[in-house]
Parts: sequence; C-alpha cells; structure tokens
Amino acid sequence: MKSISANIESQDKTGSKYLLVILGALMAITSLSTDIYLPAMPQMGLDLKGDIELTITGFLIGFSIAQIVWGPISDKYGRKTPLVLGMVLFIIGSIGCAMSETIVQIMIWRVVQAFGACTGPMLSRAMVRDLFGRTKSAEMLSTLMILMAIAPIVGPLFGGQLLKFSSWHSIFWALSVIGVLMLLSTFILKETLPQERRADTSLREAFKKYKILLAHSSFMKYTLCVTFYYVGAYAFIAGSPLVYIEHFGVAPQNYGWLFAVNIVGIMGFSFVNRILIRRFNLDKLLRYATFIAMIAGIVLLIDAKIELGGIYGVAIPIFFYFSMNGIIAANSTAGALHDVPEMAGAASALLGSLQYGSGILSSLILATLADSTPWTMSVIIAFFGIAAAFMMFINLRFPYTLKLGKS
Repeated sequence: MKSISANIESQDKTGSKYLLVILGALMAITSLSTDIYLPAMPQMGLDLKGDIELTITGFLIGFSIAQIVWGPISDKYGRKTPLVLGMVLFIIGSIGCAMSETIVQIMIWRVVQAFGACTGPMLSRAMVRDLFGRTKSAEMLSTLMILMAIAPIVGPLFGGQLLKFSSWHSIFWALSVIGVLMLLSTFILKETLPQERRADTSLREAFKKYKILLAHSSFMKYTLCVTFYYVGAYAFIAGSPLVYIEHFGVAPQNYGWLFAVNIVGIMGFSFVNRILIRRFNLDKLLRYATFIAMIAGIVLLIDAKIELGGIYGVAIPIFFYFSMNGIIAANSTAGALHDVPEMAGAASALLGSLQYGSGILSSLILATLADSTPWTMSVIIAFFGIAAAFMMFINLRFPYTLKLGKS
C-alpha cells in the first residue's frame, strides 16, 4: 500500500503541493454550506416566514439522496468527473439560494446545492481509500479533518460579520464565489481510480452494491456508529442558533465564537487521533470516544432539565460531545471502508448518505418541537450519543457478512 510520501510523488509538482489542502477544502464544503449562515437563521426565519430549520432539512435530503447516485458513478467513471459536475451544481444552487424570496424557494435550491456539495466529502473519502490502507486512511482523514475544521470556525464568524453590512443573501453569493474557486481547484487533482480498477458492470448492477453493503456487518457497525453520533451533532448545528441567540441572548456576531470553540476541540482531537492511531487499536479509540460523547450528552440533558449553569451548562458538555468528532468521524470512516476497497465509492456514498442524512431527523424534530430552549436539542444529543456508544460495545449480527478484500 502506498505511503503518504508515495502518494505525493504520484502527483505532479503543482498537484502534490496542494493535494491535502484541496481534499480538506472539498470535505469542508458541506459544513461550510450550513455553518456560514447559522448566525442569520433567526432573521431568515422572519424574512422568509417559515421554519428556517427546514433549510437544513432540505440540504440534507438532497445531500443524502445525491450520494447514493454519485457513488456508483464514481466507481464506474472515476472520481474527477463527478467532482467537476458536483461543483457546477453547487454554484448553481448557491446562486438560487441567494435570489430566493420564500422558504419554499430556498429549500428547493438548497437541495440543488446539496446535490453538488455532497461530491466533495464523499469523493475525498473515496480518494483516500483508493490510495491508503486502514491505519493510514484514519491518519490521513484525521489530517484532512484538521484542515476542514477551518470552515466551521471561519464560516459562522464570516457570516456574522457580513450581516453587519449586508443581508443574509450576501452569504449565499459568497458561497457561489467559493464554489467557483473549488471548481477551479479540482482540475489540479489527479485521478485516483485507474481504469483497470473501475467497475465494469452497468450502473444498474452497480447500485446493487448497496444491498451487499447493508448486509456487511463490519461496514454497518462503523457506519451506524458515526450515523447515530451525527444525529446529535446536527441537533446542535440546527438548534444552537435559536438556543444561543434567542434563549440566552447572544448577539449573532458573537454566536460564531461559541460555535468555533467546538471546532477547535475537533481540531485538537483530530491531531491527537493522528498520534494515537499509530499506537492503539482503532476500535478501542472509538469505544473511548463514543463513551465520552455519551457522558457529555447525559450531562447536557441533566443541565438542561434543571437549568444548571446557564449558558455554560450547555456550552461545556456540548464542547466535549462535539470534540469527539475528531476521533469518531475519521476512525469510523476508515473502519467502514477497510473491507470494501473495490467498492469504495459506493461504500463512501452509503456511509455519507446515512451520516449526513441523520441530520434530517434532527432538524425535523427541532422544527416540530423546539421552543428555543435547550431541552429538545439536549434530548436528541443524549439519546443518540448513547446509541453511538452502544454500537461500539456490541457485535453486529447480520444474515451474512461478506469480506470483499483487504489492503
């Protein structure tokens, strides 16, 4: 299996210099698409006269469905072509959001935006799996998470500052410009899936891979772990603007700082994970990380119930829950994709579809039941934090388990 240095050498001089930065940016496109307008959500809800959490729901619906489509396509035709088409769709969707005047319009364009945005993280993961084995994949993904964590830090801060001088529409115009830059950057990357390793079946047959993957115990164990964890993570992303801004009275311009603290935690634990993964078993690290997330969720629920600690009673346990993303996301992805190298595109698509699609559940519950207090958000985080930990302490039993190869 190629080492990182061998991978770098396989790129041309310009491509090797920017490989990690571009893959990190592509993985960040999803979080940036949502995080950048979080400070504007209360005002958008007033202007568009609707439940603004539904804009997150619309994005995640498009994001989840699109990955299922793009995965087999990337296994058959390579990674670069879907990336280019995806960035074009992202630009079109961002422009549509910027010009929207109703909640229905922006939800539709968010679906289009998501159809393009999903190719970034999905194909970045597949490209890493094309080039690396289990441990190196986890190490590489941790590196990319450190880079991609810049987006959730800068996004809300940048979006909050834009609101000082312009309306929320300018935030989506800014995303359009970012999309153009990402489109140009994809031409620097080399194709990582050579012709001889591409699927030689029809797309119809390729879609049948999902049935195989759903019956693959090892793949589903890691996939469900990260999926359950992300239900809680998206509950915070969708619910925190109203909780912090409306319930606790935080200014929209300052909301970004509260959000950024959690991303610093992700970066820190991603860096730690790069070191620990060389010394400890991947499953052991996942068990510890999900256990910490579970305890943080339970503490958050208790604090929200008895209103202990005010905003700190919410922010501190959220920090520990969210920071575990630096270990859980990278290691779950590496574990899930390890045994399915010849269908890495489809596997990455299904994993991403469930992982990010989990936010649909969070946003719908919040849109239906949230009252600007921390309670509903806390219940979701605590319950699914427990579910994520449970997945790492059991052995899944499916009708059959297929070992499709190792590297």
